[in-house]
Amino acid sequence: MSPLGTGPRGGRWLELRARCETSQHEAGDRSPIDRAELADALVGLGGRAVEERDGWFVTHLPESPDSDAFMESVAPRLGRALGTPVTVAFGWCDVEDWAETWKRGLRPRRLTHRLWVTPSWGSVGPGPEEIVVVVDPGMAFGTAEHGTTRGVLRLLDRVLVRGDRVIDVGSGSAILAVAAALLGAREVVAVEGDPVAFDYARENIERNGVCDRVRWVEAWADSGMLRTFGPVDGIVSNIESAALRRLIGGCRDTLRPGGWIILSGIQADEWELFALDVVHSGFVLEAEDADGEWRSGWFTRPVLG
Repeated sequence: MSPLGTGPRGGRWLELRARCETSQHEAGDRSPIDRAELADALVGLGGRAVEERDGWFVTHLPESPDSDAFMESVAPRLGRALGTPVTVAFGWCDVEDWAETWKRGLRPRRLTHRLWVTPSWGSVGPGPEEIVVVVDPGMAFGTAEHGTTRGVLRLLDRVLVRGDRVIDVGSGSAILAVAAALLGAREVVAVEGDPVAFDYARENIERNGVCDRVRWVEAWADSGMLRTFGPVDGIVSNIESAALRRLIGGCRDTLRPGGWIILSGIQADEWELFALDVVHSGFVLEAEDADGEWRSGWFTRPVLG
């Protein structure tokens, strides 16, 4: 989901600091709505985690060849998203510095009545019916700090039936694959083409005790490759909408009749057209999840047809 990619193990990370022009006094003067909206907007740009520091909201993104153009676009994009002028500032930090900094911005999150996501250093005292996904993203995309991830997890808790076989397309940190396994999937195939993600995903799979149910496949997904894993009960995918469109036909062919897909990575202004395209490809829209400017959808393949 990050416009700048996942970043190399070496190199630098871009530090982005932002604050609303109407809220520049003290951090405590900012309303809870302002705080949440600004934090969500930064994550929506691809920020790995967000912390408040001296009246600024601070996040980090990996360096890329497009970093200069990205920096020029940030203030206008945030201003449009929030409806108020936004002041931004930038800096660079080494990987080692960033790796410790992003930890400060992550915290346990409750997504549904029973589903939690927490970093490994977080503290959650789950009840007997609660499910806790412990995930550290490292340099791979995937925490519950992003609206697309939250949307998929909320829908996944509604849809998945114990014993389902599931494919996670664009697995990143493996947060969705791990959640599916903990929710009762008997087998999850996690497909991810970015080799940087592998070590972090493996650690997350191991720390959640689901190695026997999650199989990692290092490959860029295409429709033909997906079909080799079918038939499956469900597919989850949180990637860019253009990539999702290319996979819709393959997803349909890979699902058993009556199977489901949960798709995310779609912004609000493109959701209606995107959902219509999926329906025209042979799916039924069952439910959607709205989280800030992001939309996630649960679709099913009809039993007949």
